[in-house]
Amino acid sequence: MKMENRGFTLLEVLLAVLILGFGLTGILVSMSQAQSTIMLSSYLETAQEVMDLGDMAYPLADVQDPEDAQNGLEVSETKATELWEKINSDVRLTREQEEKFHGYTWQREWLNKNDDEEIERLGGLYVVRVTVRWGDRFRGHGEKESYVTLWRKKQ
Repeated sequence: MKMENRGFTLLEVLLAVLILGFGLTGILVSMSQAQSTIMLSSYLETAQEVMDLGDMAYPLADVQDPEDAQNGLEVSETKATELWEKINSDVRLTREQEEKFHGYTWQREWLNKNDDEEIERLGGLYVVRVTVRWGDRFRGHGEKESYVTLWRKKQ
């Protein structure tokens, strides 16, 4: 009577488990990275909305004198909820909007303020940076997004 091997050897089982483990690890890492990307994209989407709110609350087109304290190129760090109130004083934020904008701030600064030679070299263009910040900066978890634009005095 002849015995037939009808099962797998220990080596084959270990190899199959190893391949399956690598595959599952790859899937889990990919899922984790996808979740991080989704979270980051929602933060950046909100940051873009705050940038738009700031540009509507303090439009560069309205600036007459770059050094004007009230309506100049520099605007100190302002909460997103305050920007909303400046634009829409008669419409209140919903609870979802308040939660969404919580911790977001907007700021505009004049980069070549003390460099008259650079302003002259650029043909009278003023360099302005808009920055939106969010997160817990005091614990080292702060994030920011910014862009640089140019402004020129009206003739």
